[in-house]
Amino acid sequence: MASVSRALNGTGVVTESIRTRVLEAAARLQYVPNSGAQSLMTRRTHAIGIVLPTLYGEFFSELIRGIDIAARSRGLHLLISSTHCDATEAGNAVQALIGRVDGLLVMSPYVDGRFLQERVRSSLPIVLISTVDVDHTHMSFYVDNYSSAYAMVAHLAGNGHRTIAHIAGPDVNVDAQERLRGYRAALSRELPGAAEYVLRGDFTEESGYRAARELLATGMRPDAVFAANDMMAIGCLCALHKAGVRVPEDIAVAGFDDIPLARYVHPTLTTMAVDIADMGGLALRTLLAGREPDAPREVRRVHTHLVERDSTRAKPD
Repeated sequence: MASVSRALNGTGVVTESIRTRVLEAAARLQYVPNSGAQSLMTRRTHAIGIVLPTLYGEFFSELIRGIDIAARSRGLHLLISSTHCDATEAGNAVQALIGRVDGLLVMSPYVDGRFLQERVRSSLPIVLISTVDVDHTHMSFYVDNYSSAYAMVAHLAGNGHRTIAHIAGPDVNVDAQERLRGYRAALSRELPGAAEYVLRGDFTEESGYRAARELLATGMRPDAVFAANDMMAIGCLCALHKAGVRVPEDIAVAGFDDIPLARYVHPTLTTMAVDIADMGGLALRTLLAGREPDAPREVRRVHTHLVERDSTRAKPD
């Protein structure tokens, strides 16, 4: 039996003739290894858990795509769960994956280092994405949201736009908080005396649409609208189009993330580009590196770059 096990698992010393006969017999009998039993022996599940705030939208599909590409090349499978933007659900999702995966990738405003210290009593490697971890108990990385939002507002101001509104993301979201902070800092320094105008959103197209409708209902016509993500910017574009407002002639619109759809809407969307799929691959590689005993608990910053498209342009003198 030991020789059969070694032949099937490709481990240990076994003659080539025995290996060939075992594999031929397994194929003839349509034998499928018991992954649960293998996991008990190897203490590896060959699965990675992913906890996300939601599975809706192109950002998360691109993130998962990047993780999947990197995982598949390493013979790993993915178990994915959503917290539905709820603190209790976040705890349940993490607990449900413990013992079933070899590592966790977590993006949630409710799951930080202290949360995990209280709930994960094991050496399970975990990488936090866009999450505050003040104690640096886990590996983590984040998008350079503050500087990127500042750069977008500075770009709009440099194009001659003097009144710039902002559609912010959820209050509890770290990315949204930092993008709002960058927007405010840029207004203060690049356009001294300019009033801020912040509309609330939740990163969905619907909330961007509602924010634009709210903006138009006030009678205010800013020179530009900077949305905290592309989905809200696209919703904003739709509302402005329905109201007969021309983009960019009447109001310029910009977003954040550079989701694939941003290149195909009309007008094409100016945005701060994050290589989302590459970020997913980086998250997985960081997680796998963290399984080593002496792996550093480092914080990595993901940089962005501005992509100017048709939805913004310099105002005529």
